[in-house]
Amino acid sequence: MPDRTPARPFRSRNWFADPARSDMTALYLERFMNYGVTPAELQDGRPIIGIAQTGSDLSPCNRIHVELAKRVRDGIRDAGGIPMEFPVHPIFENCRRPTAALDRNLAYLGLVETLYGYPIDAVVLTTGCDKTTPSGIMAASTVDIPAIVLSGGPMLDGWHEGELVGSGTVIWRSRRKLAAGEIDEAEFLARATASAPSAGHCNTMGTASTMNAVAEALGLSLPGCAAIPAPYRERGQMAYETGRRIVEMAYEDLRPSKILDRAAFLNAIKTVSAIGGSSNAQPHIVAMARHAGIELAPDDWSVHGLDIPLLVNMQPAGKYLGERFHRAGGVPAVLSELLAAGQVEGGCLTVTGRTLAENVAGRVSTDRDVILPYDQPLRERAGFVVLRGNLFDFAIMKTSVISEEFRARYLSEPGREGVFEARAVVFDGSDDYHHRINDPALAIDERSILVIRGSGPLGWPGSAEVVNMQPPDALIQRGISSLPTLGDGRQSGTSDSPSILNASPESAAGGGLAWLRTGDTIRIDLNAGRCDALVEEGEIERRKAEGPPPVPESHTPWEELYREKTGQLADGAVLEMAVKYRGVAAKTPRHNH
Repeated sequence: MPDRTPARPFRSRNWFADPARSDMTALYLERFMNYGVTPAELQDGRPIIGIAQTGSDLSPCNRIHVELAKRVRDGIRDAGGIPMEFPVHPIFENCRRPTAALDRNLAYLGLVETLYGYPIDAVVLTTGCDKTTPSGIMAASTVDIPAIVLSGGPMLDGWHEGELVGSGTVIWRSRRKLAAGEIDEAEFLARATASAPSAGHCNTMGTASTMNAVAEALGLSLPGCAAIPAPYRERGQMAYETGRRIVEMAYEDLRPSKILDRAAFLNAIKTVSAIGGSSNAQPHIVAMARHAGIELAPDDWSVHGLDIPLLVNMQPAGKYLGERFHRAGGVPAVLSELLAAGQVEGGCLTVTGRTLAENVAGRVSTDRDVILPYDQPLRERAGFVVLRGNLFDFAIMKTSVISEEFRARYLSEPGREGVFEARAVVFDGSDDYHHRINDPALAIDERSILVIRGSGPLGWPGSAEVVNMQPPDALIQRGISSLPTLGDGRQSGTSDSPSILNASPESAAGGGLAWLRTGDTIRIDLNAGRCDALVEEGEIERRKAEGPPPVPESHTPWEELYREKTGQLADGAVLEMAVKYRGVAAKTPRHNH
C-alpha cells in the first residue's frame, strides 16, 4: 500500500497496535482471525471503515444496501481501507407499530455505542427510509469520526393504467376516491401496490427523498447521491465511489464537526422548501443540528424557508416521481438554481473536501418540466409557515401542498386573505377519528377544522403520522376533498394535506390542545403566524384544571424510557440528556479486560 500519513492517528491503533498493552492487542485481534482476517490487515496502519448496515428483510426500503454494501467494500479496499459491516437497529416507517418515530432515537443510541466502543476510524452511513438518515447523522455528530452518507435511492416510478402512482401519495388520494365511491377496495389495493415496482424507498418527495436530499444539501453525501433510483447502475457506482471517498476522509480527518455549521443547516432548510419536501424535515433537521451543537431558532423555518419558491414538480406537491427528478439533475441542479439566486451559502465544506458551490458547478436542470428555473417556479413562496398562539408555542404548515380549492375556500376572503376561522372538531387519537369521522352528530361541514391530539412524542408515544385526516365521506362525495387539520403529531411526507403539524407542547405535555373542545372557534392567520382558539381566559383556566386527556400506558421498556427522556417536536424530539455528548471518540474508551 502507498505510504500515507493520516492527519491524526487512527483510533483503531489503540486496539490493534498498542505497544504498551500487548496482552490487550492480542485479545482484540484474535477473534477476528476466526473468519479469515489476517493480523497484518489490522496492524499495518490502514483505517478501519465501518459500514452501518440499515438494510434487512424488516426494512424493505433499505434492503438494497445488503447488495450495495458489496460495492462499498470494493471501494474501501481499492482505496486502502479495511471494511467492517455491522447492523443498525431497523427502521421501517410503513410497518413499525405504534410508530417508527420511536426508533430514530433508539437507532441513534445503538449507533453511537457501536462507533464509540469499537475500533472504527470512519463510517459509511447507509440511509433510505425516513429516519435512517437523521439517526445516522445524529450519531456521527455525537461521535465525530469521518462519516459519509450513502442513500439507497428511491424505487422506480410506479404506473397504474397509464397513470403515475407515487408511493404513499396514492394511498391518501385513493382513500378519498374510495370514500367518494369512485373506486372499490380491489382497485384501492391495485393502485397502492402498483406504486412500489422495485427496490428502494418512496418514489415521491416524501420524507425519505427529502431527508436524503437534506444529507446532500448539508454536504454529507457525494454530489448526486440522493436521487439515483435504487435499481440504476449509477447507484452501485455511487456506492463504490462512496467507499473510496470515506478512506480519503479518514486520512484527511474530515469529520462532521468540520462540515456541519449553521450555514449548512440553513442551506438544508431552503432546499427542503425548493423541493417541496416533507414537514417531517423540521424535527429531523432540528435534531441533527442540536446533536451537532448548532442553534436553529423556530422562526428560521419562516425567515429562511418561507420565501423560497417551489422548483421541483414532484408528488405530492407536483406531478412527477423520483426517476424523472434524477434524470432532470436531482439535488445538484436544485442547489445550482438556489446558488445562482443567492439563496444558499456555496462556501460550505462538504465530504468531497470541496465546497458546495464547487460540487454543483455546471449541474443544471435538463428537464424544465421537473426542475424549474428559480424565476419561473411551480409556485412562489412555497416554504413553511411557523405558527404560534394560545394552543401551542410552535407548529408548522407546509404551504407547497395548499391546493387552489383549499386556497379559494379558506384563504381568499377579500380583505382577509390568508386568514380564516373554523369550528373545531376534536379527536383523541386516530382510533377516535376513524370511529367517529362519519358520525352526523359531529355536524362536520366545510367550515370545520379537524383536530387530533394525543399523537405527540409523549402521547402516542413517539409522535404518529395521523394528522392528515380526510373529511367525512359525505363531504368528499360533495366534492370537498380537504378540510383544515391540526394536530400535535406529524403527517406522512407523501401527504398532500395542508395541515398544521408538530404542535408543541403537545396535549400530553399540557399544551393547549388538551383544553380545546369540539365547538370552539379557531382563528388561523397565516400572515401573522397565529393560531388561536377564541375562548375566554377564564374558561381556559377552568378547563386546564381538569388536566390533560389520558394517554395509553407504555407497553415496552423503551416506550417508558422514550417518554421519560424525549423532548417535543419543536425541539427535534431528541433524547434531551444526549445533546451534551459531542466528539466522544476523541477519548478512547477504557480497556475491557
